[in-house]
Amino acid sequence: MKQISLKALAVITASALALTACSSSESSSDSAAGKSEGAAGESYSIGINQLVQHPALDAAAEGFKEAFEQAGVDVEWDEQNANGEQGTAVQIAQQMAGQKHDLMLAIATPAGQAMAQVIKDTPLLFTAVTDPVAAQLVASNEKPGGNITGTSDIAPIDKQVELLQKLVPGVQSIGVVYASGEVNSQVQVDELKKVAKPLGIEVKAQTVTSVTEIPQAVAALGDVDSIYVPTDNMVVSGIASLVKVANEKKIPVIGAESGTVEGGAVATLGIDYKALGHQTGEMALKILQEGADPATLPVETADSFTYVVNEEAAKAQGVEIPAEILEQAETV
Repeated sequence: MKQISLKALAVITASALALTACSSSESSSDSAAGKSEGAAGESYSIGINQLVQHPALDAAAEGFKEAFEQAGVDVEWDEQNANGEQGTAVQIAQQMAGQKHDLMLAIATPAGQAMAQVIKDTPLLFTAVTDPVAAQLVASNEKPGGNITGTSDIAPIDKQVELLQKLVPGVQSIGVVYASGEVNSQVQVDELKKVAKPLGIEVKAQTVTSVTEIPQAVAALGDVDSIYVPTDNMVVSGIASLVKVANEKKIPVIGAESGTVEGGAVATLGIDYKALGHQTGEMALKILQEGADPATLPVETADSFTYVVNEEAAKAQGVEIPAEILEQAETV
């Protein structure tokens, strides 16, 4: 998801003031304690820096915490939400750097980049990051290096285009709206073009710099046969405005993940973010309980994908979902 250059982050970090209060903070404790041993067994302190609240990222956080619950491990959680503001994500990272957490989690690429700037000695995991190498979070997916590793939410774009062809037979054009500052989204758009070109499908793209620009960007796509929504934090958080225009113009919307379908897209073959977060939690337990080294713990990807469909959205956008997809799909 959304990325900016590390050089720009360094400037933000150098100029940011120490965080005194973070809006929408969900901290479960005003102070963090290190690992301790209680009556119930192991106990850890973990900080979470989440870029913004939307279904996919919320589910990832839920799955991460669930891994510890299922393992019977007590955790003192320090949860912070940046409300989609990169500067706030940096401030949260600065604050957490001064805490004695046993491990930290960054949810979405900008949060990961912010944390990577200042968290150098504590194990740092990320999730909901599409391309951690391009984000300069790891040296490689196989050998991350340093104190950072985690899970990627790279979507199966080739399979999603196949789904689109089934939903919109004879599709000749795909429109995509994404945030200009989200380099991770650019990676997905480039892959979409690569997949679509041999199929004779044109990809038309419009970028936005704020949620308020989404309706105009959708209108600027013109007469496209469909719209694809990548795992773009800004667009997903403003999905209602995109869907409103798509419904009015009867343009089918396909999402890269289930949260987009919940927001009004017709369907996806996508990642279960709760499962991805749980997978990240299991990696964290390996580090904390088994002494695994983040430097040599490979970045993991989702191991399964699921059809999710929204039948009401399909009716609104003039799409008939094939029976074979409905039989396999979860519905919202």
